[in-house]
Amino acid sequence: MTKRLSLTAQSKKLGKQLESIPNEVLAMLRPALVKGAQDIADTMEALVPEDDGDLLGSIAVTGPNETTPPYAAGGGSVTLAATQAAVTVGNTDVRHGHLQEFGTVNHEAQPFMRPAFRLKKAKVQRRITAAVNKAIKSIKQGAT
Repeated sequence: MTKRLSLTAQSKKLGKQLESIPNEVLAMLRPALVKGAQDIADTMEALVPEDDGDLLGSIAVTGPNETTPPYAAGGGSVTLAATQAAVTVGNTDVRHGHLQEFGTVNHEAQPFMRPAFRLKKAKVQRRITAAVNKAIKSIKQGAT
């Protein structure tokens, strides 16, 4: 029986593997990551409830090595790694996306983030896998 690693250990292991990815692969992967995040953001925009439209306008895509908008993640900004892209909801004026998504005692949940992710996840994964395979193949062909 194999021992299951904790999430922290799995994360560290994955981080080491990702750090070993050649820069050429990362450069070829970037468009797929950003396009995948944009697909999810577009679907979120289609699903978001639009009372005032402020929540719709706060949906943003952040690409690899970029910094998310203020107040989008836990009250601050996060700089993404070279292997990450993010879709965030919120900005300095709009900070209620999570309340819309999960609801409150006085407001029924109107999810739009998680459904958008679930709808696009497989497509985004296929796009990223194809980009990685293409990058590796092109690097192999250049090395031979």
